Amino acid sequence: MTTLSPSGSSVTEAETFLEAHPEIEAFDIILHDSNGIGRGKIIRRHELLSIYKSGRHMPISILGLDICGEDVHETGLIWDQGDGDRRAWPIPGTLVPLAGTNPPRGEVFLSLYNLDGSQMTSDPRHALQNQVDAMAAEGLFPAGAFELEFFLLENDRDANGKMIPARDVLDRRRNSKTDVYSVDQLHGMLPLFNDVYAGAKAAGIKAETLISEFAPGQYELTLHYRENVMQAADDLMRLKRLVRLHARQHGVTACFMAKPNENYAGSGMHFHVSMQDAKGQNVFVEAVEGQYNDTIKHAIGGLQQTMGESMLVFAPHANSWRRFASQSYAPVSPTWGVNNRSVALRIPAGDIRARRIEHRPAGVDSNPYLVAATVLAGIRHGLKHQIDPGPEVTGNGYDAESPVVMPDDWRSAIKLAQGSEFLKAALGEDMHRTFTAVKAAEYARVMRTVSEVDFDLYLHTV
Repeated sequence: MTTLSPSGSSVTEAETFLEAHPEIEAFDIILHDSNGIGRGKIIRRHELLSIYKSGRHMPISILGLDICGEDVHETGLIWDQGDGDRRAWPIPGTLVPLAGTNPPRGEVFLSLYNLDGSQMTSDPRHALQNQVDAMAAEGLFPAGAFELEFFLLENDRDANGKMIPARDVLDRRRNSKTDVYSVDQLHGMLPLFNDVYAGAKAAGIKAETLISEFAPGQYELTLHYRENVMQAADDLMRLKRLVRLHARQHGVTACFMAKPNENYAGSGMHFHVSMQDAKGQNVFVEAVEGQYNDTIKHAIGGLQQTMGESMLVFAPHANSWRRFASQSYAPVSPTWGVNNRSVALRIPAGDIRARRIEHRPAGVDSNPYLVAATVLAGIRHGLKHQIDPGPEVTGNGYDAESPVVMPDDWRSAIKLAQGSEFLKAALGEDMHRTFTAVKAAEYARVMRTVSEVDFDLYLHTV
């Protein structure tokens, strides 16, 4: 018996895929939790059709887990509801082969629904979809793309416990220099990146420019702009998995921590976003180049005004906050400017028809579904209230005064987020409760852990 899928998936999609890929033996079925971690199962080929026909039962607690995969009871998703099953359904268009797997596997993204087919609203995908739907009701359709920054590291740390940039997979050459934008530096990692590009092509992702970034062992991959921001978030999650998979196959570690080395810049996840109207026209485009229209200014004003309350989404972990150092290409206040990488909200130079906002605060360790949902909510807030962002910052944005109250650290970001009515509306009440409860539990875990820095500072001195 086939049950109507609330996600819009169809059995025909699965049947067509299986016919086209007789070599695939198994599938990763993946839900993403509040941290953006893929949770789910590996199923055999013969099990796929049943998921498309009637969904797959998953425990509600799968969305109430912390970074270690342990239950957070304060989410209300565990014993308060008896850890009952909900039903996960495939997301249309996300069933793809996983290139480079042996034996061949595929993967499909899922979203969780209640048994009556309504949204299980602690699922991050639903938070983003609800913001997209709200914008559509207002006649706006967001488009965008994420940038993926990351490190390739040796599997073992040095004698001091520090991470070591990975040797080139081509010839095992070591390079400990920054070498930002060095093309020759990329050549030694091309066998790995060629596999990543092949995997992206097989999965229908347009991975584009490859850059040697601003730290030893740091790289950036850009993604093709999507007219559907949900697809943009899916691309980011899938590309992250592909980089991790192929790095492991080549004997190195792909690191998506925001700040693995205190001496160098961390890794961001810049989100480029624009808005189209019902006719497909970019509403951020100004009539006269350089004279920015009220729509883009109000959007920036909304993002400015809500950034303090939103920082926990953009910097969700203890390590995230180490990235925000002055003059490290990580913004420290909600400033805006044109063609200026020292601000948080940047209008890039280039073709006026592609006018967009580059939102720069989020680290690569954040959840792109929640980042996009929060950014869209901030834009809606600015448009609704016609918020003036003030004059643009020219020159060094790190010297600019913050126009809003910003949290200083992880703990203050958690407290600000917990009490934020804006963030509750942006994510939905259930997702907000789940996310902030998970973050509070993780903060408690970190604070009770005795770390190496404790011994280094205090063991022989106090």
